[in-house]
Amino acid sequence: MTTTRVDASRQTLVFSQNKGLPCVLYWGPSLPFSEDLDALAEATRSGITGGMLDAVPPLSILPEAARSFPGQPGLIAYQGGAPLYPSFQATGERTFRCDATGLTLTLEITAEDGVITLAHRLTADTPITLHHLAAPVLPGPQSGDILHFSGRWIGEFQANRTPWQPGMLKREARTGRSGHEHPPLAFFLEDGATNTAGTAFGMHLAYPGGHVMIAEELPDGRRQIQWGIATGTQATGTEFHSADLLLTVSDKGLNGCAVNFQRHIRDTIVPWPDKSRPRPVHYNCWEAVYFDHDLDTLKDIATRAASLGAERFVLDDGWFGKRDDDTSSLGDWQIDPRKWPEGLTPLIDHVHSEGMRFGLWVEPEMVNLNSDLARAYPDWILGPKDQIEGRHQRLLNLALSTVQDFLFDVLDSILKSHDIDYLKWDHNRLSPIPDAAQASGVLALLQRLRTAHPAVEIETCASGGGRIDAGILRQTHRVWLSDSNDAIERLRIQHDAALLLPSAVTGSHVGPRQCHTSGRIIPMEFRAWVAAQRHMGFEMDPRELTDEEAETLTRITTWWKDNRHWTMRADIHRLDSHDPAITAELQLSEDKQRFVVFAGQSETSNQILPRPLRLTALEPEARYEVTLLNADEVRHPARGNTALQSGPLTLTGATLMTLGLRLPWRFPQTMWVLEGRKLDAP
Repeated sequence: MTTTRVDASRQTLVFSQNKGLPCVLYWGPSLPFSEDLDALAEATRSGITGGMLDAVPPLSILPEAARSFPGQPGLIAYQGGAPLYPSFQATGERTFRCDATGLTLTLEITAEDGVITLAHRLTADTPITLHHLAAPVLPGPQSGDILHFSGRWIGEFQANRTPWQPGMLKREARTGRSGHEHPPLAFFLEDGATNTAGTAFGMHLAYPGGHVMIAEELPDGRRQIQWGIATGTQATGTEFHSADLLLTVSDKGLNGCAVNFQRHIRDTIVPWPDKSRPRPVHYNCWEAVYFDHDLDTLKDIATRAASLGAERFVLDDGWFGKRDDDTSSLGDWQIDPRKWPEGLTPLIDHVHSEGMRFGLWVEPEMVNLNSDLARAYPDWILGPKDQIEGRHQRLLNLALSTVQDFLFDVLDSILKSHDIDYLKWDHNRLSPIPDAAQASGVLALLQRLRTAHPAVEIETCASGGGRIDAGILRQTHRVWLSDSNDAIERLRIQHDAALLLPSAVTGSHVGPRQCHTSGRIIPMEFRAWVAAQRHMGFEMDPRELTDEEAETLTRITTWWKDNRHWTMRADIHRLDSHDPAITAELQLSEDKQRFVVFAGQSETSNQILPRPLRLTALEPEARYEVTLLNADEVRHPARGNTALQSGPLTLTGATLMTLGLRLPWRFPQTMWVLEGRKLDAP
């Protein structure tokens, strides 16, 4: 037996291998480099007892039915209608072969930014039908719960906590996207793990299509975790990839995993056009005008948006074909001469004259039946003719090279003929059939477009957060986290999405006074501070603003601009609030010299006085000066002041993390913002 280890910033993975596939003996917090791996392997050896086979079938990186593995196998495939039962043997350091079935398996491993990435590549001598190929399989922890996520339109990243139990927890997304419903993210928590303490194991499948997660407890008590592309969605062929599985471990709670994922996505995954360019304040005109495009109106809106601090203007849906609503013209990517008799150039020139960059909405993967494209090429449409439509639209078959060529040509033409540096790339229709080729097709199209236009930034949007994962972010630069601009809902969605996403890629906009998706009327202070937690933008009609609202929005936007040089690279640490009405986080600068705390109150607290809020990730011996930034926003009948309202406090990190801070009383739909600076150690 040989044993090897892989390390990445506070986590260790240990493999053992005989002649067959390796097994993961250990996945957890970093082991000492002096650890005797052979002794570790010996310590994990199991005995047998009654009711068992005469040996324990290995829980390998791809559990094999041919070796009597009693649970979900890692590979299910067919040839000529007959099932294949490979038994792999090592042929190299990370390659394995089964001559009887003609299959070769390759293990792929990288380690960087505190994240270990694993994948399987499978090749067949002759075509096979693949039902399931797991990424490298890992053992699950022996205590604690599974934290996984569900969601819906305008309600993304909803956390679910499920205890391990005998049998299988299976989460599968079969809608062609990484999905509102089952985003490919989960954490496996040891007993007692919280945001700020305890051991947590994080896993994320970097894939923008359908996927599956299986967490299974076997009858012998062992636990396995499998991830892969959605079952039965790949075409018959000879080459397959499991998609990359991202792993991270923390002995400091969920935040340790979250920070590793945030840094890895920001610094390694996203292909920034210009890393030195500050993230611009974003304006999107969708909830101001919808499909009603008028040049003079949009010029006026652009001028007002610039005066509020916007640095990018995005023209949303309605500029092409005969697009007066969502029933027609998807696929006809020619500028509508009725609305734009002189083309888009007059608006682009005006936007540039206001000091802003220009962006454009597109939805290239889709088509309306009421379009010239659908009438000319009905065979380009994916799925049955009598399918149920979504938003009056269908998908183009991105597996076809002719479709990819067509879409590249129309987008390339638009970008060549206009000064556009941003595309909002939308995806509003679930797949009519489970088909992994769609994900491969869009990734290839995006790669080709980025190569031709490397300075263009692309946002991934799919009815909001329907396609958010590290796979799509390898070709894009920003996510539209949710179509909800309700600041109360956004506060929660952003909080949970921070377990994966850094601020720099997470678009968050100040919506209309009365939210278009919830009907709530929300104060400007709260709307603006919630947006200022991430990549800030506006998505309302600036003509509706009162002078007071405009002043408030401008002031908070100025604060965001003054601090983005460090907040867009800050680590987001979720705080464990003892008041469920409070959702709070601490953003810690890269050099750990400063922080900002956002404590949002979404509803009325159960108790009269605010509970102390404990901070995290500070140096216990260091002293910090903490200032309540927005003390002037106090508007309530409470009498007397907390210490924070009277001026800065200077406390050690130990006190801030154990005793915490007593915040002033507040109404719901409000946010306290605290700035902290590290002073010299005592």
